[in-house]
Amino acid sequence: MPETTARPRRRPDVGRYVSDAWRERHFAACDAVYALGAPVAREQDVETSFGTTHVYRYGPVGPAAGADRTPVVLVHGAGSCSAMWYPNTSALSADRPVYALDTPGDPGRSVQREAIHQPERAARWLDEAIAGLGLDRVHLVGISYGGWLALNQAHRAPARLASVTLLDPGGLEKVGLRFFGWLFVSLFAAAAPKRLRPRLAAWLAQPVLVMPELLTMTRTGVRAYRIRRPAPLPLSDAELSTIRTPLHLVLGQRSLLLHPKRQLERVPRLIPGARAEIVTATGHAPQIDHADQVNDRMRTFMASVD
Repeated sequence: MPETTARPRRRPDVGRYVSDAWRERHFAACDAVYALGAPVAREQDVETSFGTTHVYRYGPVGPAAGADRTPVVLVHGAGSCSAMWYPNTSALSADRPVYALDTPGDPGRSVQREAIHQPERAARWLDEAIAGLGLDRVHLVGISYGGWLALNQAHRAPARLASVTLLDPGGLEKVGLRFFGWLFVSLFAAAAPKRLRPRLAAWLAQPVLVMPELLTMTRTGVRAYRIRRPAPLPLSDAELSTIRTPLHLVLGQRSLLLHPKRQLERVPRLIPGARAEIVTATGHAPQIDHADQVNDRMRTFMASVD
């Protein structure tokens, strides 16, 4: 009988694309979103113990460009990729290097080989990725799930961190049904007639619905990629109180991921010197809804740390 070759067994805890065709279709949608932001100066792959991390470099180039400014590292939210930073890359990279990471396990160009959703593994992956870029000290910025990654890093592996900026982050409260309900309704709203989407976007505080490129990227990501990761558990009061890295917390007034007023009081009380603010008229995407305002606040905070 002819020999047969067994297919490699799929890891139940590692994300994957459903097919090469859908992966390429999603990459094309991502590239359309990247084109809305600053030009990418360079792309590179960084090998870690958990897979290959794809990184986009923005900002000043040349031997001395931005040499006196601490670099910024951006970590995106779950189910997305670093293209989501298109409203922020131009402002943040005006006078300092910016590195946007595709998190392994999400629909970007990174390739996951080991699970990283456990807090210790997540901190090790991010530390290895930053070290692989040759960076000793960075301003770390994370949104949503990326906010949990940044917060977890400040707690477990802060040695390379000059500061941490959290944009409507995970990691402060357990993800509740109201957030999943918002995601579910947003998914159906994306299928609504185009003329109705602006009204639905305002009602849901969901800017994806009125950005065609972003909407296409989100749709193809859901279809093309299988995320294999549970929602992260929040940090306790005791864990938060260990953080000494300068921290800036930006919350959306209409966020359904957490309770903004509760965290506005809690985080500065537990983390010495932490700054916290609520951005009005926005939900879970303050860096998109109010890009200029949030960019200015982030740049001012980073400059004060430098």
